[in-house]
Amino acid sequence: MIKFSPAFLKQLWLTLAASLSFLIIGLVRGYSSSALPSLEALEPTLIQNGQQKSWIGAIPPLGAFMGSLMAGPLMQKAGRRRTLQMSAPLWLAGWLVLGFAKLFPLVLLGRIMMGLCVGLVLAPAQVYVSECCDPEIRGRLGSLPTLSMSLGILFSYIAGNWLQWRYLAFFSAAFCVVLFMFLLPLPESPVWLDANGCDASGSVKWLHLSARATATVKDEPDEKCVEVETPSLFTRKVFFSSAVMKPLVVGFALLFFQQFSGIDAVIFFTVEIFESAGSRMDAMTATIIVGLVQLVSNGVSTMLVDRAGRRPLLLLSSAVMCLSMAAMGAAFFFEFGKESWIGYLPIASLVVFMMGFSLGFGGLPFLLLGELFPAQYRSQLSAMASAVNLMSMFTVIKTYHSLDELMTSAGTFWMYSCFCALAFVFVLVMVPETKGKSLAEIEEHFRGKKTKRAVSLQTISANCC
Repeated sequence: MIKFSPAFLKQLWLTLAASLSFLIIGLVRGYSSSALPSLEALEPTLIQNGQQKSWIGAIPPLGAFMGSLMAGPLMQKAGRRRTLQMSAPLWLAGWLVLGFAKLFPLVLLGRIMMGLCVGLVLAPAQVYVSECCDPEIRGRLGSLPTLSMSLGILFSYIAGNWLQWRYLAFFSAAFCVVLFMFLLPLPESPVWLDANGCDASGSVKWLHLSARATATVKDEPDEKCVEVETPSLFTRKVFFSSAVMKPLVVGFALLFFQQFSGIDAVIFFTVEIFESAGSRMDAMTATIIVGLVQLVSNGVSTMLVDRAGRRPLLLLSSAVMCLSMAAMGAAFFFEFGKESWIGYLPIASLVVFMMGFSLGFGGLPFLLLGELFPAQYRSQLSAMASAVNLMSMFTVIKTYHSLDELMTSAGTFWMYSCFCALAFVFVLVMVPETKGKSLAEIEEHFRGKKTKRAVSLQTISANCC
């Protein structure tokens, strides 16, 4: 009989609760692909042209960009857990506005409110998990939010096959209530408590965190450092220091490449892509298969990430995505008919693409958000990285139809293939391995001054709040 330690069970509980926010992100991302056919059929007056349809898909990332700008200060002041919890009522309101919408502007209002909440939780959820898990299991648990996002997308695809667009919105709203309730009994991040002069011992004890997990980077006494007041991130000395700039470049680039692989063009317009590619398989069936493959592949990645490491999975992911996007472009360019067995190439290409994406670039960039950035500025830097990711997402989604007209579908997918090739080169040259390392050890790596720094392996001491 397998026995799990109290530490693993408590940290898993916290991770699953935080992962509910990513499940709702998946519902937001999968909604347009599932709901647009129903919306056009049942409410033809709400969508009168292609531009309106593209805005329904593209506006959530725009709202998420605004939310990500708010997330940094909010998670710094209120804490990681409270930020997640505060997003739940606003998210619920967004789904209800969408579900009851009678006019197109109200549909957009509901979608932009959902996007705002996506931006609010994207960084806090991953940082919360990373700061509350032991290094030995942080990779596996830190990958669960992305697995939950894939589950949310699949839920949306399957439910959208039976529910009309209004009921799909109400179905999604129920998860916001569950998120709020599940976060109630959980402790705040001990890293945030310690940084704000609060007693973190209760949180450390509840989570059964090890000494390595609670280690912090300490400056030597002879270095000029103000202990009480952390210098502003936006000073030249701090922002351009190696401890900030190096992980910032890595984090920004990974999240940029994640989006310019074309992933959200695929997720938001899956049904449309299959229909225009002339696939032999029914578009809705193919869409559900793609969502299921993404979920299973993310599950495999979760099991491998603490064994294989981050770099090998990212390299494999980018190589597979590059080849599958090239094949997808070929399917459009040569226009293989449904009569030929090659008519299955579009579904095969997207299935392989989803497998490759989910093994690495689907979740590891978000996991690295909570690992790479120094503790003092993790809130702000994670929020900034999320903003880059979300603006990239908006750009990819909003330009998909324009690129399709300008470059043809084949050219668009070949362009995504080129970005995947660039991602492979970047990971090979720039991304360090963080498997099994504590957050303090990762910070030491980027500081590059190991002889002048010391890592304290003591548990966080109790302070007065």
